[in-house]
Amino acid sequence: MPEVQLDSIDMKILDELSRNARLPTATLARRVNLSRNGVRQRIERLERDQVIAGYTIVPGSGRRHPVNALMMIYRKDRMRGAEVVAAIQKIPEIVFCYVVSGEADIILQVKAASQERVAAIWSEVSIMPGVVDTKTFFVLAPVVEPAEPKAI
Repeated sequence: MPEVQLDSIDMKILDELSRNARLPTATLARRVNLSRNGVRQRIERLERDQVIAGYTIVPGSGRRHPVNALMMIYRKDRMRGAEVVAAIQKIPEIVFCYVVSGEADIILQVKAASQERVAAIWSEVSIMPGVVDTKTFFVLAPVVEPAEPKAI
């Protein structure tokens, strides 16, 4: 079976459904900025492609866990360039974005379905106006991670 290609809207839908598989279609549509019919059609495709199986998320790449990466961004003008941060905020796989002191200007944490998706994000970020260089690091093993919120 060929690898299923997921776009950013698919990833948003999967993220929302992984938090609450019973989320009403209308609510999900508002959260991902798509029509109810568009969301329904995407969910049907994700089910047909077995990305969603019994409402247990199964990433299309066959991985059990997303790929985590850190990306250091070097901007042309360290203290300016709000458009870079604004553009980064629109990429759903970027879970943290820090403006930092030191060698790099921005550090991103990327959580994506595959290494290929991390590469696509890198391609998108590296050509943004004002970005002069990037360094990307794939996370091999987490040592300390934030605790999951406890259910009440």
